[in-house]
Amino acid sequence: MLIDVDMSQLVLVDYQTRLMPAMFESELVVANAVRMAKLAALLEVPAFYTEQYPSGLGHTVPEVKAALDEARARVLNKMQFSAIEEGLGEWLRPPAKPVQGNARSLPKHLQKPAASERSAIVIAGCEAHVCLMQTALDLLEDEFEVWVVSDACSSRTERNRDAAFDRLAGAGAELVTTEMVAFEWIRTAEHPVFKEAQALIK
Repeated sequence: MLIDVDMSQLVLVDYQTRLMPAMFESELVVANAVRMAKLAALLEVPAFYTEQYPSGLGHTVPEVKAALDEARARVLNKMQFSAIEEGLGEWLRPPAKPVQGNARSLPKHLQKPAASERSAIVIAGCEAHVCLMQTALDLLEDEFEVWVVSDACSSRTERNRDAAFDRLAGAGAELVTTEMVAFEWIRTAEHPVFKEAQALIK
C-alpha cells in the first residue's frame, strides 16, 4: 500500500531549540524535517507541529519553523508527551460539517478530501521513544494509518530511537523515509511539482 497524498496529513513533533542539539544525527534529522514541511507546502498537505513545554525547551528550530510557515502549519503547545492527549486528534479528525452547495457543486471524485477524511498521518519527531512514539501509538489506537518518517526522527541515543521504531512497527505503524514519502505523494515524473520536489530531495 502506497501513501496517498490526498489522504495524508503531516505531523512534526518537538523539533525544539533546546532539544535538538542533544539528538543523535540532529543535522540530518532537521534537514529531513524541513524537506517534509516543504513537500507538504508544495502538495497542499495539511500540516501540524507540536512544541513540548516551550518555556523550558524553547520553540521550534528556525529552519523547521520557516518551512512549516510555508505549509501554513498549525502549532500545538503541550505538556503531555502524547499530543493526542492535548487535542491533536480533534485537529486531525474534526467533526464532520454539513454538506453545502447545490447541484452545480463539483462531483465528489473531483473534490479534495476534507481534513476529516484524511486518515493517513505522516509523522516524525523527537524524542522518538517518548513524544513521537506515544503520539503515534495513540494515533493507531484512534484508527489512523500511521507512517513514521524514520530518517526525520531521533532520540538522544541511537538505541532509544531504534527501540521506538521496533515498537511502532510491531504496533502497526509503517516505517518510511523522506524520499519514500516524496515519491509516493508525487507518483509520477509528470506531476506539476516533480522538479521542485526532486530538488528538495537532492
